[in-house]
Amino acid sequence: MCCMDKRTNIIAGAERIFENQGFRGIGVDGILAPSGTSTRTLYKHFGSREGLVLAVVAERHRSFMERLRDWPEAHDPIGSLFDVLESWLSEHGARGCMLLRAHSEYAGSHPDIASLVRQQKREFADEIARRVETALGQPNNEIALSIWLLFEGATAAASVTDKPVVQSAKRAALTLLSDR
Repeated sequence: MCCMDKRTNIIAGAERIFENQGFRGIGVDGILAPSGTSTRTLYKHFGSREGLVLAVVAERHRSFMERLRDWPEAHDPIGSLFDVLESWLSEHGARGCMLLRAHSEYAGSHPDIASLVRQQKREFADEIARRVETALGQPNNEIALSIWLLFEGATAAASVTDKPVVQSAKRAALTLLSDR
């Protein structure tokens, strides 16, 4: 197996573990079990456990943003955000935002992880602002922020109420647009 394949395999296995058990709630051996790799291999590819967390968080964000880019938005740039979320939750489960969980678990002890998550959330907020501008024909930071809050709230709420909450958030977001 090539180095990149091994690295990708470690990230994919760790992502599943972190999604189900949190970042700090499991030892290194448990994190590496799905990929069948050794601690030595972890350090070779990531330098540390936190290096692996950074890689997983980066991959998770990249994957979600890629799904957003690939999803047709022409007819409904805001509604499609929530359609992507619903699809994502069906595939990955409704456990809240992995990025925010990483931020919560590492904010006080590993500033690089917290900084990466803040950067990713800004990038996502910028994507929402771009879509609001597309929908309205002009920028509107207040609506973009409100839609970001609805999206993040739906992501969190789906973990305790189930996915139909995403459609409620979508309707609220579309109502914000129609009121302008």
